[in-house]
Amino acid sequence: MLDAVESKMREYIGRLENEEIATLFEALPHGKRLRAKLVLKVAKESEDAVALAAVIEMIHAASLLHDDVIDDATTRRGVPSMNATEGNKQAIMMGDILYSKGFEELTAFDRKIAATVARAVTQLSIGELMDVRLGERFNPDVDAYMRMIYQKTAALIEATAASAALLAGRDEKIYGLYGKNLGIAFQIIDDILDITQTSEQLGKPAMHDFEEGKTTLPYIYLYEALDEKGKERLVSLHRKKLNDEERAWIVGMMEETGALRRAYLYARELGEEAAALMEGEGETSLAEIVTAMIEREF
Repeated sequence: MLDAVESKMREYIGRLENEEIATLFEALPHGKRLRAKLVLKVAKESEDAVALAAVIEMIHAASLLHDDVIDDATTRRGVPSMNATEGNKQAIMMGDILYSKGFEELTAFDRKIAATVARAVTQLSIGELMDVRLGERFNPDVDAYMRMIYQKTAALIEATAASAALLAGRDEKIYGLYGKNLGIAFQIIDDILDITQTSEQLGKPAMHDFEEGKTTLPYIYLYEALDEKGKERLVSLHRKKLNDEERAWIVGMMEETGALRRAYLYARELGEEAAALMEGEGETSLAEIVTAMIEREF
């Protein structure tokens, strides 16, 4: 059914009757299609579920295009990003087109479903702004970071599960909480992998998050565990192009202080809560998605 979602997105783009937009759309990386999978599993692969999954994936793709411009990213999942190949203007405009077309197609759904997704996109946009603001300096505030990743990442996953539940006549609050926990855990695992995986595995430079200004959860936990001298050194490396010795020091201290382990255990705790919610609903496959996400290596 994921193929049906891809076909539906192409159908939506085809309605624009613009060959350049169609070509640019085909150049976008597909990614994991996590949101589409959630819709199809919750709403059971109906025609409406395919359409909702396509709308949400278009909105997600739009946010990634804007993110890459904001972050000056040159790759996305190991391939050149659109802003790198086509320029920032084209990437931003393509993102705007995907957002706009997604919202146009969203109006075909029940008002409550449309409102659920629309509210999440507002949160997503606020989260993008907060991400930029937090990246201006080293951020040691766990609460500020958690609010930002909820808005930027988890809110849309929460809305994906909740809107699919509404479509299927299920309890949107239970499914929404599942999506929220899944989304936060997903982002924390991404934070960890940026530190532990190689550039080849990530499809982008390792530790790129810290170099571009993001103080992700493992760095905050590391900061809390260091003495004053260590804190000063860590802060001095923020937004800096790291050399091999500096990278090795960060990874070594992450392991020595247990910062990485602490971040992983928190993500796993959130994941286990999400899985338990779905097991209570008899949704074994949704519980398995959480396990696969927590244990992934890229």
